Amino acid sequence: MPIARAAKRATARLGAVVLAGALLAACGSSDSSDTSDSAGGKVTLTVDLFGSFGFKEAGLYEEYQKLHPNVTIKQSDTQDEADYWKSLQTRLAGGGGLADVQGVEVGRIASVTQQQSDKFQDLKEFGADKLKGEFAEAKWSAATTKDGKVLGLGTDVGPEAMCYRTDLFKQAGLPTDREELAQKWSTWDGYLELGKEYKKKAPAKSAWLDSVGSLYGIMIGQEKERYYDASGELIYEKNPAVKTAWDTSVKAAEADLSAKLDQWSPQWNQAFAAGSFATIPCPAWMLGYIKGQAGDGGQGKWDIAKLPGGAGNWGGSYLSIPRAAKNKAEAYKLIEWLTAPEQQAKVFQKQGNFPSSTGAIAKIADAKDDYFSGAPIGQIFGDAAKESPVQVLGVHDQNVMQQLTNALSEVERKGVSSDKAWETAKKGVANVIG
Repeated sequence: MPIARAAKRATARLGAVVLAGALLAACGSSDSSDTSDSAGGKVTLTVDLFGSFGFKEAGLYEEYQKLHPNVTIKQSDTQDEADYWKSLQTRLAGGGGLADVQGVEVGRIASVTQQQSDKFQDLKEFGADKLKGEFAEAKWSAATTKDGKVLGLGTDVGPEAMCYRTDLFKQAGLPTDREELAQKWSTWDGYLELGKEYKKKAPAKSAWLDSVGSLYGIMIGQEKERYYDASGELIYEKNPAVKTAWDTSVKAAEADLSAKLDQWSPQWNQAFAAGSFATIPCPAWMLGYIKGQAGDGGQGKWDIAKLPGGAGNWGGSYLSIPRAAKNKAEAYKLIEWLTAPEQQAKVFQKQGNFPSSTGAIAKIADAKDDYFSGAPIGQIFGDAAKESPVQVLGVHDQNVMQQLTNALSEVERKGVSSDKAWETAKKGVANVIG
């Protein structure tokens, strides 16, 4: 997500995306050969995540505990991935307060493999290398260091689509058929034009989309190279794909098409049920989040169509084990089970988090979602996953993304010029990455 998760997860992972995190007192030795797993005794495994990974919602913890009566699982969550990552960095630096299992967002995985490999357990020591063929190659390789250490097992990926409110579309006189809409907004310019039509007859207090930040995030997820190139050079300032996503987002802000909501804020959460926006770019992991926020009253009012501009990916996550974790061997057994095809398929069916396991992808190809008007989510997100580019991930991907979306918010809310906001973003990036 988890988005998400920005690559916050809902948390969406984006997608789907929940609760406040607590620090877990799970301090242990940093020697990977030292484990505090109880031999045949009771073990409490702590799992610290951001957003909605869907394990609890899909009943996986309960199922695992029945299969392993000696194990108790305690999960904590942080809604905002940026807050989660900051807290995790503090605990990694001190070696204490770490959970047995820590979630890692895809935008952070390069930081783990390139800068923090000494802080995380090489999962090959527990036999993870035998799982390589069960995951998409891009997912597996992103969590593997240059010297072959495997520092995480993939949970989901974030193939993208467009979620929309059919009831609001009807009120504004727009078509609601997902195939027709996919044709009308085959390009992002077409999407903005349809938004201008919506604005003319929109229900009171309803905007076309939630925020220009979400528009930017979904567009940049359609690109292979974003902020770094394959050599590790920071290229966002000269990358035409970044400029296109930025300019399109500015156009949406200047046309007053957004509800000006901060993603993951209480106001944004309430807006799903209130009908404050008619469309939202949605990676697969966000489906569960939408259901949670819109509630039973939203069932049948939402639908899903193909994304403008081609396929892309936003978010996706990993499960990793800190070297300072208390119960490393038991933690590995848990994450291997959670990321197995059967469990990934269950999470998708419950939450919409799209699997990174190739076996799970085959299992959910025909899936539909009644909440989203019977949308063929297996097909929509499956096609997007197949067509999405394999993205180049840099050490500070998430930090660059955050600075750019923060600056776009200034354009959206305060009317700051595009040029001034871009300069602010550049200064922010320089300060964050040093």
